[in-house]
Amino acid sequence: MPAIGSQVKSFKAEAFHNGKFITVSDADLRGKWSVVFFYPADFTFVCPTELEDLADHYETFKKLGVEIYSVSTDKHFTHKAWHDTSPAIGKVKYVMVGDPAGVIAQNFDVLINDGSHLAERGTFLIDPEGCIQYIEITSGGVGRSATELLDKVRAAQYVASHPGEVCPAKWKEGDTTLSPSLDLIGKI
Repeated sequence: MPAIGSQVKSFKAEAFHNGKFITVSDADLRGKWSVVFFYPADFTFVCPTELEDLADHYETFKKLGVEIYSVSTDKHFTHKAWHDTSPAIGKVKYVMVGDPAGVIAQNFDVLINDGSHLAERGTFLIDPEGCIQYIEITSGGVGRSATELLDKVRAAQYVASHPGEVCPAKWKEGDTTLSPSLDLIGKI
């Protein structure tokens, strides 16, 4: 599993985005905040609910300067077919990356090793320098929440821009932060 603070490994893949096929690479993650959002497969059950939830919150992510890259081991052609036939996936405006060889899933250590060649439900928040700042992995039957992810993005961005401050549990934008120091030890 990649560690918090580790650099994203090199990759290059084909993707479906805004009605076109494009090439994406690890270089596209540099210079802005990014979410790499792995899911097991197109045309499934929990996956479209997650991708639709991200689509419903995509403008908020963009306002925070965050680009979303959804990734499965399906081909980019399959992403287009799913986008064209599913009302939920039809809402998706972010990049849908095809990883049929499983290279990206292996780089992030979310490729399931049971012969299925599917990816775990893995979420990775990448800072503008290409370093991983947040990791979430859930079991196949447990969907993720875009609202909760937005809270993590805001906290990570706050901490990155406010050295010496940290965000406590349940922190929301505008809440009080902490400045770790000797006088706080044992008083929280």
